[in-house]
Amino acid sequence: MTKRISLTESNGTLVGPLLQAFFLDHLTRQKRVSPQTIHSYRDSFRLFLHFLQHTTGKEPAALVMTDLDAPAVLQFLEHIEAERHNQVQSRNVRLAAIRSFARMVALHDPASVGIATRVLAIPVKRSDKRLVGYLTRLEMDALLAVHDLRQWTGRRNHALLLTLYNTGARVSEMTTLQRTHVTFGLKSFVQFTGKGRKERAVPLWPTTSRTLQAWFKELAADPRHGPMAFPNARGKPLTRDGVHYLLEECVTRAIPTCPSLATKRISPHVIRHTVAMHLLQAGVDLSVIALWLGHESMQTTHGYLEADLATKEQVLEKITPAGQPVKRFTADDTLLHFLATL
Repeated sequence: MTKRISLTESNGTLVGPLLQAFFLDHLTRQKRVSPQTIHSYRDSFRLFLHFLQHTTGKEPAALVMTDLDAPAVLQFLEHIEAERHNQVQSRNVRLAAIRSFARMVALHDPASVGIATRVLAIPVKRSDKRLVGYLTRLEMDALLAVHDLRQWTGRRNHALLLTLYNTGARVSEMTTLQRTHVTFGLKSFVQFTGKGRKERAVPLWPTTSRTLQAWFKELAADPRHGPMAFPNARGKPLTRDGVHYLLEECVTRAIPTCPSLATKRISPHVIRHTVAMHLLQAGVDLSVIALWLGHESMQTTHGYLEADLATKEQVLEKITPAGQPVKRFTADDTLLHFLATL
Protein backbone atom coordinates (compact mmCIF):
# COMPACT_ATOMS: atom_id res chain seq x y z
CA MET A 1 0.00 0.00 0.00
CA THR A 2 1.33 3.46 -0.90
CA LYS A 3 2.51 5.42 2.14
CA ARG A 4 1.45 9.05 2.44
CA ILE A 5 4.14 11.43 3.58
CA SER A 6 2.89 13.82 6.26
CA LEU A 7 6.02 15.65 7.43
CA THR A 8 5.25 19.26 6.56
CA GLU A 9 6.22 22.78 7.42
CA SER A 10 3.88 25.74 7.40
CA ASN A 11 4.93 26.62 3.85
CA GLY A 12 4.83 23.13 2.33
CA THR A 13 5.87 19.51 2.48
CA LEU A 14 9.50 18.83 3.32
CA VAL A 15 11.46 17.44 0.37
CA GLY A 16 13.69 15.16 2.47
CA PRO A 17 11.13 12.51 3.48
CA LEU A 18 9.70 12.45 -0.04
CA LEU A 19 13.14 12.01 -1.57
CA GLN A 20 13.95 9.19 0.85
CA ALA A 21 10.70 7.45 -0.07
CA PHE A 22 11.54 7.97 -3.74
CA PHE A 23 14.91 6.19 -3.53
CA LEU A 24 14.29 3.61 -0.81
CA ASP A 25 10.75 2.55 -1.66
CA HIS A 26 9.54 3.82 -5.03
CA LEU A 27 12.63 3.12 -7.15
CA THR A 28 14.11 0.22 -5.22
CA ARG A 29 11.11 -1.79 -4.06
CA GLN A 30 8.22 -0.78 -6.31
CA LYS A 31 9.91 -0.21 -9.67
CA ARG A 32 13.02 -2.35 -9.03
CA VAL A 33 15.15 -0.19 -11.29
CA SER A 34 18.77 -1.08 -11.98
CA PRO A 35 21.66 0.14 -9.80
CA GLN A 36 22.80 2.24 -12.76
CA THR A 37 19.48 4.12 -12.74
CA ILE A 38 19.72 4.64 -8.98
CA HIS A 39 23.21 6.10 -9.35
CA SER A 40 22.17 8.35 -12.24
CA TYR A 41 19.16 9.70 -10.32
CA ARG A 42 21.28 10.13 -7.19
CA ASP A 43 23.84 12.22 -9.07
CA SER A 44 21.07 14.31 -10.63
CA PHE A 45 19.57 15.16 -7.26
CA ARG A 46 22.96 15.92 -5.75
CA LEU A 47 23.44 18.56 -8.42
CA PHE A 48 19.88 19.85 -8.04
CA LEU A 49 20.02 20.11 -4.24
CA HIS A 50 23.38 21.90 -4.32
CA PHE A 51 21.91 24.33 -6.84
CA LEU A 52 18.84 24.95 -4.67
CA GLN A 53 21.03 25.39 -1.61
CA HIS A 54 22.88 28.16 -3.45
CA THR A 55 19.78 29.88 -4.86
CA THR A 56 17.50 29.64 -1.80
CA GLY A 57 20.06 29.90 0.99
CA LYS A 58 18.50 26.84 2.64
CA GLU A 59 20.17 23.63 3.69
CA PRO A 60 18.90 20.68 1.60
CA ALA A 61 17.14 19.16 4.65
CA ALA A 62 15.11 22.37 5.04
CA LEU A 63 13.84 22.51 1.45
CA VAL A 64 10.11 22.23 0.86
CA MET A 65 8.23 21.30 -2.29
CA THR A 66 7.51 24.93 -3.16
CA ASP A 67 11.28 25.34 -3.60
CA LEU A 68 11.16 22.67 -6.34
CA ASP A 69 8.44 24.24 -8.48
CA ALA A 70 8.79 24.42 -12.26
CA PRO A 71 10.61 27.80 -12.37
CA ALA A 72 13.34 26.43 -10.09
CA VAL A 73 13.68 23.31 -12.23
CA LEU A 74 13.93 25.36 -15.42
CA GLN A 75 16.53 27.61 -13.80
CA PHE A 76 18.53 24.52 -12.80
CA LEU A 77 18.38 23.08 -16.32
CA GLU A 78 19.57 26.39 -17.76
CA HIS A 79 22.38 26.44 -15.19
CA ILE A 80 23.76 23.02 -16.10
CA GLU A 81 23.73 23.88 -19.81
CA ALA A 82 25.07 27.44 -19.62
CA GLU A 83 27.44 27.28 -16.66
CA ARG A 84 28.38 23.60 -16.37
CA HIS A 85 28.47 23.27 -20.18
CA ASN A 86 26.45 20.06 -20.18
CA GLN A 87 25.12 18.72 -23.48
CA VAL A 88 21.38 18.62 -24.16
CA GLN A 89 21.42 14.85 -23.57
CA SER A 90 22.81 15.38 -20.06
CA ARG A 91 20.23 18.07 -19.41
CA ASN A 92 17.46 15.66 -20.38
CA VAL A 93 18.89 12.94 -18.11
CA ARG A 94 18.68 15.34 -15.14
CA LEU A 95 15.14 16.30 -16.11
CA ALA A 96 14.12 12.63 -16.35
CA ALA A 97 15.19 12.08 -12.73
CA ILE A 98 13.26 15.13 -11.50
CA ARG A 99 10.15 14.19 -13.48
CA SER A 100 10.23 10.65 -12.10
CA PHE A 101 10.33 12.14 -8.60
CA ALA A 102 7.43 14.47 -9.48
CA ARG A 103 5.28 11.52 -10.58
CA MET A 104 5.80 9.87 -7.20
CA VAL A 105 5.11 13.13 -5.33
CA ALA A 106 1.73 13.40 -7.04
CA LEU A 107 0.79 10.03 -5.48
CA HIS A 108 2.24 10.63 -2.01
CA ASP A 109 1.43 14.26 -1.31
CA PRO A 110 -1.89 15.68 -2.56
CA ALA A 111 -0.86 19.17 -1.42
CA SER A 112 1.99 19.12 -3.96
CA VAL A 113 0.02 17.82 -6.95
CA GLY A 114 0.04 21.26 -8.58
CA ILE A 115 3.81 21.54 -8.28
CA ALA A 116 4.29 18.00 -9.61
CA THR A 117 1.98 18.68 -12.55
CA ARG A 118 3.89 21.82 -13.54
CA VAL A 119 7.23 20.01 -13.32
CA LEU A 120 5.90 17.14 -15.44
CA ALA A 121 4.85 19.68 -18.08
CA ILE A 122 8.49 20.73 -18.65
CA PRO A 123 9.35 19.30 -22.08
CA VAL A 124 12.38 17.28 -23.05
CA LYS A 125 14.70 19.45 -25.10
CA ARG A 126 15.33 18.37 -28.65
CA SER A 127 18.90 18.09 -29.85
CA ASP A 128 20.67 17.50 -33.12
CA LYS A 129 21.23 13.80 -33.64
CA ARG A 130 24.90 13.25 -34.27
CA LEU A 131 25.91 10.08 -35.98
CA VAL A 132 28.17 8.05 -33.73
CA GLY A 133 31.15 6.77 -35.64
CA TYR A 134 32.27 3.19 -35.86
CA LEU A 135 35.51 1.38 -36.57
CA THR A 136 36.42 -0.60 -39.65
CA ARG A 137 37.50 -4.20 -39.26
CA LEU A 138 41.11 -3.19 -39.88
CA GLU A 139 40.90 -0.56 -37.13
CA MET A 140 39.32 -3.04 -34.73
CA ASP A 141 42.00 -5.62 -35.52
CA ALA A 142 44.67 -2.99 -34.82
CA LEU A 143 43.21 -2.34 -31.35
CA LEU A 144 43.10 -6.05 -30.55
CA ALA A 145 46.71 -6.54 -31.64
CA VAL A 146 48.40 -3.99 -29.35
CA HIS A 147 48.27 -5.88 -26.04
CA ASP A 148 51.41 -7.32 -24.50
CA LEU A 149 50.19 -10.81 -23.62
CA ARG A 150 53.27 -11.40 -21.47
CA GLN A 151 51.80 -9.02 -18.89
CA TRP A 152 48.77 -9.58 -16.62
CA THR A 153 47.11 -6.30 -17.63
CA GLY A 154 47.77 -7.04 -21.30
CA ARG A 155 46.01 -10.41 -21.06
CA ARG A 156 43.09 -8.88 -19.17
CA ASN A 157 42.70 -5.95 -21.55
CA HIS A 158 42.85 -8.23 -24.58
CA ALA A 159 40.19 -10.54 -23.13
CA LEU A 160 37.98 -7.58 -22.21
CA LEU A 161 38.24 -5.82 -25.57
CA LEU A 162 37.68 -9.06 -27.49
CA THR A 163 34.58 -9.79 -25.40
CA LEU A 164 33.35 -6.22 -25.86
CA TYR A 165 33.72 -6.52 -29.64
CA ASN A 166 32.14 -9.99 -29.72
CA THR A 167 29.09 -9.07 -27.63
CA GLY A 168 28.53 -5.34 -28.11
CA ALA A 169 27.89 -5.12 -24.37
CA ARG A 170 27.35 -1.87 -22.52
CA VAL A 171 30.28 -0.75 -20.40
CA SER A 172 28.15 -1.19 -17.25
CA GLU A 173 27.50 -4.80 -18.28
CA MET A 174 31.21 -5.44 -18.71
CA THR A 175 32.21 -3.96 -15.36
CA THR A 176 29.62 -6.09 -13.52
CA LEU A 177 30.19 -9.31 -15.48
CA GLN A 178 31.10 -12.31 -13.32
CA ARG A 179 32.90 -15.45 -14.45
CA THR A 180 29.84 -17.58 -13.65
CA HIS A 181 27.89 -15.59 -16.25
CA VAL A 182 29.91 -17.24 -19.04
CA THR A 183 29.06 -20.79 -20.13
CA PHE A 184 31.67 -22.75 -22.07
CA GLY A 185 30.88 -25.70 -24.30
CA LEU A 186 30.22 -26.64 -27.89
CA LYS A 187 28.34 -23.35 -28.17
CA SER A 188 29.73 -20.95 -25.57
CA PHE A 189 27.73 -17.89 -24.56
CA VAL A 190 27.65 -15.06 -22.04
CA GLN A 191 24.59 -14.04 -20.02
CA PHE A 192 24.05 -10.30 -19.51
CA THR A 193 21.50 -8.47 -17.38
CA GLY A 194 20.89 -5.19 -19.16
CA LYS A 195 18.59 -2.21 -18.81
CA GLY A 196 15.28 -2.92 -17.12
CA ARG A 197 16.81 -6.12 -15.68
CA LYS A 198 16.33 -7.78 -19.07
CA GLU A 199 18.48 -10.87 -19.50
CA ARG A 200 19.98 -11.89 -22.81
CA ALA A 201 22.43 -14.56 -23.93
CA VAL A 202 25.03 -13.65 -26.56
CA PRO A 203 27.03 -16.38 -28.35
CA LEU A 204 30.81 -16.30 -28.26
CA TRP A 205 33.22 -16.85 -31.12
CA PRO A 206 35.55 -19.83 -30.61
CA THR A 207 38.45 -17.35 -30.31
CA THR A 208 36.67 -15.41 -27.57
CA SER A 209 35.72 -18.63 -25.79
CA ARG A 210 39.32 -19.89 -25.75
CA THR A 211 40.66 -16.53 -24.62
CA LEU A 212 38.16 -16.28 -21.75
CA GLN A 213 38.75 -19.86 -20.62
CA ALA A 214 42.49 -19.22 -20.34
CA TRP A 215 41.90 -15.89 -18.59
CA PHE A 216 39.39 -17.30 -16.08
CA LYS A 217 41.76 -20.18 -15.31
CA GLU A 218 44.45 -17.63 -14.50
CA LEU A 219 42.09 -15.65 -12.25
CA ALA A 220 40.91 -18.78 -10.41
CA ALA A 221 44.51 -19.66 -9.53
CA ASP A 222 44.96 -16.37 -7.62
CA PRO A 223 42.96 -16.14 -4.36
CA ARG A 224 43.08 -12.32 -4.44
CA HIS A 225 40.58 -12.23 -7.27
CA GLY A 226 36.89 -12.50 -6.56
CA PRO A 227 34.12 -13.52 -8.97
CA MET A 228 34.52 -10.65 -11.44
CA ALA A 229 35.47 -11.47 -15.02
CA PHE A 230 37.64 -8.37 -15.43
CA PRO A 231 39.05 -7.18 -12.08
CA ASN A 232 41.68 -4.54 -11.54
CA ALA A 233 45.13 -5.41 -10.20
CA ARG A 234 43.80 -5.33 -6.61
CA GLY A 235 41.04 -7.81 -7.37
CA LYS A 236 38.28 -5.18 -7.32
CA PRO A 237 35.82 -4.64 -10.20
CA LEU A 238 36.96 -2.33 -12.97
CA THR A 239 35.18 1.01 -13.05
CA ARG A 240 33.65 2.71 -16.09
CA ASP A 241 36.53 5.18 -16.02
CA GLY A 242 38.96 2.27 -15.88
CA VAL A 243 37.51 0.77 -19.06
CA HIS A 244 37.63 4.16 -20.81
CA TYR A 245 41.25 4.61 -19.76
CA LEU A 246 42.44 1.21 -20.96
CA LEU A 247 40.69 1.76 -24.29
CA GLU A 248 42.43 5.13 -24.67
CA GLU A 249 45.73 3.36 -24.00
CA CYS A 250 44.93 0.80 -26.72
CA VAL A 251 44.16 3.56 -29.22
CA THR A 252 47.40 5.41 -28.45
CA ARG A 253 49.45 2.27 -29.01
CA ALA A 254 47.59 1.31 -32.20
CA ILE A 255 47.85 4.68 -33.98
CA PRO A 256 51.39 4.09 -35.37
CA THR A 257 50.19 0.98 -37.23
CA CYS A 258 46.70 2.33 -37.99
CA PRO A 259 46.85 6.15 -38.38
CA SER A 260 43.12 6.47 -39.16
CA LEU A 261 42.40 5.82 -35.47
CA ALA A 262 43.82 9.26 -34.67
CA THR A 263 40.90 10.90 -36.50
CA LYS A 264 38.21 9.17 -34.46
CA ARG A 265 36.79 9.62 -30.98
CA ILE A 266 36.74 6.12 -29.56
CA SER A 267 34.90 4.95 -26.46
CA PRO A 268 33.28 1.70 -25.30
CA HIS A 269 30.03 3.04 -26.78
CA VAL A 270 31.72 3.40 -30.17
CA ILE A 271 32.77 -0.25 -29.94
CA ARG A 272 29.10 -1.09 -29.33
CA HIS A 273 28.15 0.86 -32.46
CA THR A 274 30.92 -0.93 -34.33
CA VAL A 275 29.43 -4.31 -33.43
CA ALA A 276 26.02 -3.17 -34.70
CA MET A 277 27.46 -1.93 -37.99
CA HIS A 278 29.58 -5.03 -38.59
CA LEU A 279 26.54 -7.24 -37.97
CA LEU A 280 24.53 -5.13 -40.42
CA GLN A 281 27.29 -5.35 -43.04
CA ALA A 282 27.34 -9.12 -42.59
CA GLY A 283 23.65 -9.24 -43.54
CA VAL A 284 22.23 -9.81 -40.06
CA ASP A 285 18.59 -8.76 -39.70
CA LEU A 286 17.84 -5.67 -37.62
CA SER A 287 15.61 -7.63 -35.24
CA VAL A 288 18.52 -9.97 -34.46
CA ILE A 289 20.86 -7.01 -33.93
CA ALA A 290 18.32 -5.54 -31.48
CA LEU A 291 18.30 -8.81 -29.52
CA TRP A 292 22.10 -9.01 -29.67
CA LEU A 293 22.51 -5.53 -28.17
CA GLY A 294 19.65 -5.87 -25.69
CA HIS A 295 17.45 -3.11 -27.12
CA GLU A 296 13.82 -2.98 -26.02
CA SER A 297 12.78 -1.12 -29.16
CA MET A 298 13.80 -1.45 -32.79
CA GLN A 299 13.85 2.36 -32.92
CA THR A 300 16.87 2.29 -30.62
CA THR A 301 18.64 -0.09 -32.99
CA HIS A 302 17.84 2.14 -35.97
CA GLY A 303 19.52 5.01 -34.14
CA TYR A 304 22.70 2.95 -33.82
CA LEU A 305 23.11 2.20 -37.48
CA GLU A 306 24.69 4.42 -40.07
CA ALA A 307 24.50 3.03 -43.56
CA ASP A 308 27.97 2.87 -45.04
CA LEU A 309 28.71 3.50 -48.71
CA ALA A 310 28.41 -0.16 -49.70
CA THR A 311 25.01 -0.45 -48.05
CA LYS A 312 23.82 2.74 -49.75
CA GLU A 313 24.96 1.41 -53.14
CA GLN A 314 22.92 -1.76 -52.59
CA VAL A 315 19.86 0.36 -51.87
CA LEU A 316 20.54 2.50 -54.95
CA GLU A 317 20.43 -0.57 -57.19
CA LYS A 318 16.89 -1.31 -56.00
CA ILE A 319 15.35 2.09 -56.68
CA THR A 320 13.96 3.35 -59.98
CA PRO A 321 16.71 4.35 -62.46
CA ALA A 322 16.79 7.95 -63.65
CA GLY A 323 14.62 8.63 -66.69
CA GLN A 324 12.25 5.75 -66.04
CA PRO A 325 8.67 6.95 -65.55
CA VAL A 326 7.30 6.42 -62.07
CA LYS A 327 3.63 5.54 -61.65
CA ARG A 328 1.90 7.99 -59.35
CA PHE A 329 -1.40 7.68 -57.55
CA THR A 330 -4.33 9.58 -59.07
CA ALA A 331 -7.60 10.00 -57.28
CA ASP A 332 -10.51 8.53 -59.27
CA ASP A 333 -13.14 9.10 -56.63
CA THR A 334 -14.50 12.28 -55.01
CA LEU A 335 -13.85 10.94 -51.52
CA LEU A 336 -10.31 9.93 -52.44
CA HIS A 337 -9.83 13.35 -54.00
CA PHE A 338 -10.97 14.94 -50.76
CA LEU A 339 -8.48 12.86 -48.77
CA ALA A 340 -5.72 13.77 -51.19
CA THR A 341 -6.31 17.47 -50.53
CA LEU A 342 -5.85 17.14 -46.77
